Amino acid sequence: MITLGLNAYIFVSLLLFVIGFFGVLLRKNTLVIFMCLELMLLASTLALVAFSRFNGTLDGSVFVFFILTIAAAEVAVGLAIIVALFRRRHTVQVEELNHLKH
Repeated sequence: MITLGLNAYIFVSLLLFVIGFFGVLLRKNTLVIFMCLELMLLASTLALVAFSRFNGTLDGSVFVFFILTIAAAEVAVGLAIIVALFRRRHTVQVEELNHLKH
């Protein structure tokens, strides 16, 4: 049986974070940007769980529980804002949403 070390978990976490980061920078759809932000958040929680597991404590896992609870509320509010913008502007493209004065 193969056991993975801390470096493997941190590498996967870093890879997910970088994918999310570049997704936020390069994408133009607000839903995709929102999903990339969530990917970055989950990458950080993966790192916390990995550190917690390899240190033999539950501190990181308890912190992740609170992070995921806040993330659920964030998703509800974020999607409500995106739906409201879509109803008003009939688009979810970032370039067309930069003029919110109307």
